[in-house]
Amino acid sequence: MTSLNILYVEDDPLAASAVRALVVQGGDRLAWEQSGQAGLQRAAAEQFDVIILDRMLPDLDGLVIVSRLRAAGVETPVLMLSALGRSENRIEGLDAGVDDYLAKPYEPPELLARVKALHRRSSGKVHGAVIMFGALECHVKARTAFRCGRHIALSPREFELFRYFMENAGETVTREMLLRDVWNMNFDPQTNVVDVNIGRLRRKLEDGFKTPALETIWGAGYRLTACE
Repeated sequence: MTSLNILYVEDDPLAASAVRALVVQGGDRLAWEQSGQAGLQRAAAEQFDVIILDRMLPDLDGLVIVSRLRAAGVETPVLMLSALGRSENRIEGLDAGVDDYLAKPYEPPELLARVKALHRRSSGKVHGAVIMFGALECHVKARTAFRCGRHIALSPREFELFRYFMENAGETVTREMLLRDVWNMNFDPQTNVVDVNIGRLRRKLEDGFKTPALETIWGAGYRLTACE
């Protein structure tokens, strides 16, 4: 099995040492950065399989780091660690572009298992540079969206939603599918996070156009249409 190259951004040397020992014991490599700014620069400059990112960094908030990486087109899977473990904290992180969120304290084997799972999911994704459906275009690496050639400005979470709909164009996408595959949640947080983000995406895709882009399939989910 190929060893993973992991970046860990954490200001606590003791925590970093414990995670390093765990990762090395599993046969993988770990690079450690103690500040958010240094972690951001290294994540943007080097190729890593997974990034483990502490949320509460003294110089730069973990959510800011993720948002900047996603805006720069860096799609490396990110596992965020945080003492803020409430449902709204998890949703905030996932909306910023985090791929998984683990609350402290955690069991070390779970951390390693989540890192491996993130890598498996990202390795299994095979995307073309551009996905086209009707008048819609999804530029995967550039993380940009277009309708009829017009650029549609999307947040990181809105883009992930758009890409998922483009990958499943014309098919009905359920709330459970979105929670599992876009928010990486195996549970329903009992909030309207899906509906709110779907509403924002729909408004942006349809603003200034006469035909709808997203349909609500009552009792089932949502479907992207081949709009003009």
